[in-house]
Amino acid sequence: MKVLKFGGTSVGSAESIQNVKSIIASQDGSKLIVLSAMSGVTNYLVEICDNFRTGNSSVIAETIESLKQKHFNITDELITSEKENLSVKKHISLLFEGLTRLTQQDFSESIVPQILTFGETLMTFIFSEFLKVSGMKTCLLDAKKFMYVSNLENPDTEKVGRLLAPFLNTTNVDLTYITQGFVRIDKFNRVNTLNRGGSDFTATILGAALYAEEIQIWTDIDGFHNNDPRYVENTHRLSHLTFEEAAELAYFGAKILHPQTVSPVIHRNIPIFLKNTFTPEAPGTKISSEITNRGLKAISAKDGITAIKIKSNRMLMAHGFLKKIFEVFDKHETAIDMITTSEIAISLTIDDTRNLDPILEDLKAYGEITVEMDHSIICVVGEGLIEDKETYRLFEILNDIPVRMISYGGSINNVSLLVATKNKIPALQALHKNLFQVQDRLVAY
Repeated sequence: MKVLKFGGTSVGSAESIQNVKSIIASQDGSKLIVLSAMSGVTNYLVEICDNFRTGNSSVIAETIESLKQKHFNITDELITSEKENLSVKKHISLLFEGLTRLTQQDFSESIVPQILTFGETLMTFIFSEFLKVSGMKTCLLDAKKFMYVSNLENPDTEKVGRLLAPFLNTTNVDLTYITQGFVRIDKFNRVNTLNRGGSDFTATILGAALYAEEIQIWTDIDGFHNNDPRYVENTHRLSHLTFEEAAELAYFGAKILHPQTVSPVIHRNIPIFLKNTFTPEAPGTKISSEITNRGLKAISAKDGITAIKIKSNRMLMAHGFLKKIFEVFDKHETAIDMITTSEIAISLTIDDTRNLDPILEDLKAYGEITVEMDHSIICVVGEGLIEDKETYRLFEILNDIPVRMISYGGSINNVSLLVATKNKIPALQALHKNLFQVQDRLVAY
């Protein structure tokens, strides 16, 4: 079986949904399709949640009606038979009645994920009905019956597989299954999410659960590029990445892939293909265990970074000091991205500042604290990066751009630089020039 995931832009219009149907129809065998909500819909649902918190029922009603009309319109474009059209719209109306009832309850944070995942429920239903009237054999699956993911860091794919198995028809190899991305059941047996962009993660969890042949992630981009094309000219697509390279790039800001996407499939050695829905003939990027080349390969950047420096003349080298520092962040459930040490200070970065104030209060017991916000981590990635003879050129940006921290060693495939976000774009451009366009040599992978 193959797992194919289509993002919000891939199902954002009737024309793009027709493209998705053609892509699915062109591939033989059994397929599991994971869909996001239509582009923009989750933002509407976030607004509904915000107004639900403040009790603004009139705005909620207006937003729900706008969303309902949006899905009616896409149904009219996709399903022209009057009988089937009316039947689909009737079910859509019932779904929206359920959404309205949710927002009429007393507010609870546990209701929020039920609202946020509503777009995927709508899209998968409409898409399934569209394929049916187009003559395809489909089966709509409710992800809430098998996507039991209690631990986001280490999903139990075996459990997901056991729960999913009864819903699969092993005798019909041409059946197309359709299910929702983004949604999960958490350790409290409640509806929850895999966080924004989590449909990628859904696809690889399900791919691992099914021991899939391959996983295809379809977006509106041709694959990973060797730098961010929004800020840097003359970037090029990467044809191959290792699992480790892709994981580093995704974690450190590459928007094409959810940061946790790769982890479920590494040990199953299931390849991931990143493809463009709108140019399906383009080769995209293959992510696998295969090492096609080594050395410098790509650059990505992650914004919203806060640097914290703890300076202590008397305690840094003392036994157990670092352990105590890490325990502060563990206590407040905040992950550390980068860390460097000197004889009298430790500097580290976080991207989650929700608990910054209590963290700083606890850290005061260990030394003088300095906080710097509005920073970005720039990540230079490549298999065996340190062995590439051109790697030294990345440090040439120190001549022109202040670098707050440099980290290497946690992974032999990654060198990370911390810069002020105002310097991010010049740093990306300078690195691209130094690493990929030196002496008119454009590195092609």
